[in-house]
Order: sequence, then C-alpha cells, then structure tokens
Amino acid sequence: MVSVSQLQQIFPQGDANDLAEICEPLNAAMAEFNIANPQEQAMFLAQCGHESGNFSTVQENLNYRAETLVKVFPKYFRDVNPADYEKQPEKIANRVYSNRMGNGDEASGDGWKFCGRGLIQVTGRNNYQAFADSLQMSIDDVPEFLTTFEGAVQSACWFWENNNLNQYADAGNIKELSIKINGGTLGLDERIQHCTRAYQILSA
Repeated sequence: MVSVSQLQQIFPQGDANDLAEICEPLNAAMAEFNIANPQEQAMFLAQCGHESGNFSTVQENLNYRAETLVKVFPKYFRDVNPADYEKQPEKIANRVYSNRMGNGDEASGDGWKFCGRGLIQVTGRNNYQAFADSLQMSIDDVPEFLTTFEGAVQSACWFWENNNLNQYADAGNIKELSIKINGGTLGLDERIQHCTRAYQILSA
C-alpha cells in the first residue's frame, strides 16, 4: 500500500489534494493488476507521474500555436494552413488522429472523442474499445470515465498489464519501459528521478 504521505514525498511538485484523492484508486488498481512489489510500484508511479504532470492532468493538452503544430505534427499540416487550427484542441485532434487507430475521418469527430486520456493516455477508437470491453462498458462512456481518477488509474494499469510491463519493471529497465509507454525516451531523466525517489521511499 502506498500512503498519501508517501505520494507527496515522491511527487513534491504535485497538488496535495490531487495526490490525496488519487491514492485510494491507485492502491486498488495496483492490487487488482498485480503491480505489487516496491520496484514495480516505483516504476509504475514514476511513469504515471511523468505522463500526467504529477497527477495533475488526465487528458492530453492539444492547445498548440500554429508554429508548434508544424513542429509536433509536421505531416498533418503540410497541406493546410496551421493558423486555421491554432489554439483549437478539438479541431487539432480531429485532424491529427483521423483515419488511424480505428478512427473515422476528420469530419467524424473521432479524433477528439478518442484523444489521449488517462494517466498513460489511451488514444484512438480501437484502444478505447478494447478498454471498454475489458470493463464490459459502452465505448460511449469511456471518454468521461477516463477523466476521473478511478478511470485514469484503471486504464493505466490495464495498459500496463496488456503490455506485460512488469517484466521491464522487475528487470529495472526503465529506458525500455519508457519506450513502451511513450514511444521514445522523452523525459527519461525525470522518469528516472521519480523512480529512484519512489523506490527509496517505498522500500524504506
């Protein structure tokens, strides 16, 4: 079991109220999905903490300026004027996530409906459907559920189990674990810092 006090020590930059509120769902989900020993829990908390900004956000931020859109999503803004999408998260999501991951075209609205939500962001109709099926829930109820602490944690543990991430946690391979979660090593230094602190506190 992870205590509220321990969470606050691991994530001193986090909001105390958010950490207190998410503690119970975290413990319940980690127990359910067998994220059990201090190393597994430290790795899991480190990844979730980094991905969610110290548990402060459970939906990806797509509020980009035009120049940032071209840098972050270059291939999706070659044939359109990025200024037409600037600071419009819903419109941006519908463009960059259209016609992939099971989503419909830009006009379908699937990109926004199934944008990244949860601690380890679930993205795309296919992933939302798989998560919905795991809970015997309607896919239409998933977007809202993922923005609750319970749903955000449940989805992160579901992703962790489905991708057998305990094997990397048990091996202490945080680099490979980060790649499995993020697709690369973005923020690796912070992930390592979170993990080191979490392990020291949880194994004390």
